[in-house]
Amino acid sequence: MGRTKKGDPVHGWVCLDKSYEMTSTEAVSKVRRLFNAQKAGHAGTLDPLATGILPIALGEATKTVPYLMEADKVYSFTISFGRTTDSCDAEGRVIAESTARPDREALEAALPAYIGEIQQVPPAFSAVKVDGKRAYDLARQGVEVELKARAVEIFDLRLDAFDGETASLSLHCGKGTYVRSVARDLCADLGVCGHVSRLRREQVGAFDTKSAITLEKLGDLVHRGAQLEALLAVETALDDIPALPVTQDEASKLKQGRDLALLPRQIALVSEAQKARREAGFDEFPDTVQAVLKGQVQALCELRAGRLYPTRILNL
Repeated sequence: MGRTKKGDPVHGWVCLDKSYEMTSTEAVSKVRRLFNAQKAGHAGTLDPLATGILPIALGEATKTVPYLMEADKVYSFTISFGRTTDSCDAEGRVIAESTARPDREALEAALPAYIGEIQQVPPAFSAVKVDGKRAYDLARQGVEVELKARAVEIFDLRLDAFDGETASLSLHCGKGTYVRSVARDLCADLGVCGHVSRLRREQVGAFDTKSAITLEKLGDLVHRGAQLEALLAVETALDDIPALPVTQDEASKLKQGRDLALLPRQIALVSEAQKARREAGFDEFPDTVQAVLKGQVQALCELRAGRLYPTRILNL
């Protein structure tokens, strides 16, 4: 006999508004305990000094985490000029100081160069692995590592406020983009010292501040026995994945791990949705399809040669 899982079979997403100085791991642990969930995970680590959207998956929603990891993200952040730190944020050790400050015109003129696909070197204090070790662990040990530049995509970068000492900006970017690297490189281009003094994630795919909840408010809901009000559907993370309606019999076959032969009209429906997805700029998981029964996702599948093959079965 298998071991009995501890906790309740809770399935769905919590769009958490993470507080300052809390780690992503701590946030997941706290949410899991509040729901007494058997299983939990998160989509995209948020630095302790950053606040904002941290999508937390419970139960079967953890199977959809990889799809959300590819989602676009929106950030708001502030650069404080005058000091450069080794971590590129307020937590790090000051490694350079300067009285030089940029003017607004020069700052605005520098922003267009960051829009589009660019090459970006991650910060030394990042989760990138070097010879099997995290870069931030090596950096804290005083080990100097040379991280390689990699391609990232920035869709929009704009200046929201500027007072001479600080600049507040908004960033819409693709996966793998480091806000601290944007600030570091921008300051270097302007010939000034600076670091990120405030960072807030406003959106991750379909998860945004409108549907976000703080731990405090979630705790209040739990106290009233109404915590399910904060639970979003498992398919929230799959908003850009084409959905194909299936019958009860077809859903049963997929859940048994069996593939399905699709009718020409079903293939045409999926192909049209996949084409629209590609044209919208979504390149990851090009063959993935949601099999949906009565509005609820049953399995994530791949469409190959007119047949639907289940790759992730959801037991909801």
